Amino acid sequence: MDATTSGTPTIQYHNIPDQPITAIVATPLPTFQRQQRHCFGGSGLGEFFLSANPSIVLHVLTACNLDHQDLAKLEATCSFFRKPANFIPDFSLSLSELAALDMCQKRAIFKPMTTEQRQHLKHICGGSWKLVLRFLLAGEACCRREKSQAIAGPGHSIVVTSKGAVYSFGSNSSGQLGHGTTGEEWKPQPIRALQGIRIIQATVGAGRTMLISDSGQVYAFGKDSFGEAEFGIQGSKMATTPQLIESLKSIFVVQAAIGNFFTAVLSREGRVYTFSWGNDSRLCHHTDPNDVEPHPLLGALEHIPVVQIAAGYCYLLCLACQPSGMSVYSVGCGLGGKLGHGSKTDEKYPRLIEQFQLLNLQPMVIAAGAWHAAVVGRDGRVCTWGWGRYGCLGHGNEECELVPKVVEALSNVKAVNVATGDYTTFVVSDNGDVYSFGCGESASLGHNRRNDGQGDMHANVSTPELVTSLKRVNEKVVQISLTNSIYWNAHTFALAESGKLYAFGAGDKGQLGVELVANQTERGEPERVDIDLG
Repeated sequence: MDATTSGTPTIQYHNIPDQPITAIVATPLPTFQRQQRHCFGGSGLGEFFLSANPSIVLHVLTACNLDHQDLAKLEATCSFFRKPANFIPDFSLSLSELAALDMCQKRAIFKPMTTEQRQHLKHICGGSWKLVLRFLLAGEACCRREKSQAIAGPGHSIVVTSKGAVYSFGSNSSGQLGHGTTGEEWKPQPIRALQGIRIIQATVGAGRTMLISDSGQVYAFGKDSFGEAEFGIQGSKMATTPQLIESLKSIFVVQAAIGNFFTAVLSREGRVYTFSWGNDSRLCHHTDPNDVEPHPLLGALEHIPVVQIAAGYCYLLCLACQPSGMSVYSVGCGLGGKLGHGSKTDEKYPRLIEQFQLLNLQPMVIAAGAWHAAVVGRDGRVCTWGWGRYGCLGHGNEECELVPKVVEALSNVKAVNVATGDYTTFVVSDNGDVYSFGCGESASLGHNRRNDGQGDMHANVSTPELVTSLKRVNEKVVQISLTNSIYWNAHTFALAESGKLYAFGAGDKGQLGVELVANQTERGEPERVDIDLG
C-alpha cells in the first residue's frame, strides 16, 4: 500500500514548470537594486522568490536525507521556514514540517497507517512531524528493520535477509528452527513455510523463535509458551513450523524481545506489551505464567513512545523518544544493579534511568545482557552497568556498577552499536572496528591469542580490546549478535556491510552455520557462513 491510499497524500511537486533545465538557466533574471535588499521578490522587502514555488524547496529538503535536527535548525534560523507554506496537504504547516511529513510517508511502517493513526502518532510524539520522523528513524536504526540481520540464539541461529527471507540452523529439539522437524541443522536452511511473507525482525530464546512480518504480524515456533524459564521444562507443547500469534493480531508489532520468564513486544506506535511473569505484579500486572494475552506496560511509559526494547534475565529496558530527547527506562529484577537506578531493588513499573542526564549523554541504542546492560550515546560514548563478572562492563575489574558508567577505555572510539550477552559485551565503531570484553568461554570474544602467539583464546578480558581476527577479514562490520543465555555456550555473528556473515564461538549444535571437523566444538577464528545477506 502506498501513502496516497492510506489517508494522507504524498506531496506533489506539480508547481515546477515542465521545461528543460537549459531553458530555466537561459531565462534572464531581472536586475534589482542592491540597496532594496529583497531577494527575487515581488513587492515586499525580503520576500523570497521560492515562496511562490514551495515544491522546489520541498524537493530539495526531502531529497537530501535531512533528519529532524536539520529541519529544526532551518526553522530556528530562518523565518521563511517557520511560517505556514500554504501548500498541500496541510496549508498551515511550515516547509520544514511538510518535508518531515513527506519523509515519514516514505517509511515502511508509516505507509499503511490511516489518517487517524498518523495524527495519534503525531500527538504522542510531541505534536510535530519532525518528532515523528525522529521516532521512525530511531526505530529503524536500533533494530535494523528493513535490513538484513543475524541472531545468535541459545544453541540455534536465525538469519533474515534484506528481502525478508529467513534461514535457520543449529539446535532443534523443540522445533525452534521452523522446518517441521526436530533434527539439528549445521547448514543454513530456508524456512519454507514463510514463503510469500516478508520478515523484518527476529528474536530468539532457549528453544523458541519469534518473527515479525512487514504487516506487523508475529509468528512463533518452538516451545509453545511466552513465559517459561530457559531450563527444567519437561513435557511442554511445541510447534515445529511458524504459527501466527492470534492474541497479537490487533497490534501492529515492529519488535519482540524474549527474556528468561517473559516476552515483550513493541507496537509501531511505541507501546510496549508483555506476556507472562506477572506473579507478584511483576511487569505491572498479575497473571499466570502460562497467560497468552499481551498486557500493556503501565506506568511512566503509557503515554511516551518507545523505539526499542531489550530483554535480559528477568528485566526489560526501553528506549523512549520524548520531545526533550531520548531516554532509557528499566523494569523487573534489580539483582546486580542491572536496572541502573543506584540500587539492587526490583521495579514493578518502568522507571527512568536518571544517570544519563547527569552524564549529558543522549542514549541512541540499548542492549540488555543476562546480568548487565549497555547504551551507546549520540556522541559515540558507551556506558555499561550491572554485574561486572569476568570484566563484562569493560572497566578493568569485576565490580558491580549500580548506575551507568562511561567506558573510559573507549574514549577514543566513536561507537555506533553495542551487543551484550552472558557476561560479554561487543562494541561496533563508526569505521567498522569491533571491540569485545568479558567472558572468553567458547572463544566467543574473537580474541584468538593462540594464533597471535599471546596466550589462550578463552581468556577473560576486563577492558575493551580490538577484535583483530575480524580486522583481518578486511570487512566493515555493521552488526554483532551474541548468545544471551546463561545456560548455553555462546557464539557470535559479525555481519559485514557487504552482506557477508562471519561466525565464531561454540558450534557443537551447528549454530555457527559452518561444518566442524571431528571432535571440534568451537571456532576461534571468524569463518564465513555460506549465505549472502546483501
